[in-house]
Parts: sequence; C-alpha cells; structure tokens
Amino acid sequence: MEAFLLSTGIVALAEMGDKTQLLSLVLAARFKRPWPIVAGIFVATVLNHALAGAAGAWLMAAIGPDVMRWVLGISFIAMAVWMLIPDKLDEDDAPSRSHFGVFAATTWAFFLAEMGDKTQIATVALGAQYEPLIAVVVGTTLGMMLANAPVVFFGDAITRKVPIRAVHAVAAVIFAVLGLLALLGVGT
Repeated sequence: MEAFLLSTGIVALAEMGDKTQLLSLVLAARFKRPWPIVAGIFVATVLNHALAGAAGAWLMAAIGPDVMRWVLGISFIAMAVWMLIPDKLDEDDAPSRSHFGVFAATTWAFFLAEMGDKTQIATVALGAQYEPLIAVVVGTTLGMMLANAPVVFFGDAITRKVPIRAVHAVAAVIFAVLGLLALLGVGT
C-alpha cells in the first residue's frame, strides 16, 4: 500500500504545472471532446509508466541495492531541483487535428510528451525502490489522472485557482526528503 500511495501522491504533485498537464489543457481546448482525451491520457500513461517502472526494477536488479541507493538519492534530489523549474509546452508537443481521431492523437502526443518527463523519471525511481511493480504503475497512473482529468474537464478555471508555485515547492520538499532518506539508507 505504501508504494501505491506514495506513487500516487508524488506523481500527482509532480504533474501540477508540468508540460503534460499543459498538453491536457491544449488538447481539451483544441478537440473539445473530454472523454476520448481522458482515455488517451490513461492509455498513454499506463504504457509509459509500465515501461518506466520496469526499467527501474531492471536497474535495481542490474546494479544492486547499494549503488541504487545512491542513484535514487541523487535522482530524487535532482527531481526536487527540477520541480522548481517551470515547464513550457512547445508547439511541437501539441497535436493538430488528424485522421487518427482524438483518442489516437491524444495517446500518441501524451506518450511522447511524457518521455523523459519529471513524472516518468519519478516512475523509474519508484519502480526501482518499491515492490510490487504493479502498485507503482497503478499509483503513478492514478496520480497522472488526478492531475490531468480535471484539467481536461474544467480547464482554465482550475489552473487559475491552483497555486502552481506552492504545489511545486511542496513536491520539491517531498523529493528532497526522499532523496536524503535514500542516501542515508533509511528503510533499506
């Protein structure tokens, strides 16, 4: 349960103001069809985070827990710093209308935008640290959906009321604490 809850919370916080959340807003404004957009985000997230979590578990097995403790500690601290840098959505990340439909366009755009993103890196780290892997993937997917689905349905109203800078600061503190705990070997 710890892996699920921590994964959900970390990714939901990390996603606030992230470029994939901005992409969700752009998709909602462009297509005005929330259900296929939310379904596309869900499918892209499950696929992306399953691969990321598996990569983290593989890394743990390949390099061992002693080295991985340092990798995780440094990664979480780097994520804390990265949380304080605001994301911007590039024009190339926003899909145009296509013959593939709203669902396929959303799935493809979201999967690609998530590559190398904060939440994907966090999923790799969580997959390396926690078992069972399914708890991490379900948790990170739920975190993504908690952050992105409301944006698709309610758009600008939410983004104007949520203090993104404060959310990023809280997420940065959480990542920093997790990094320090990993470096100190707490919980191993």
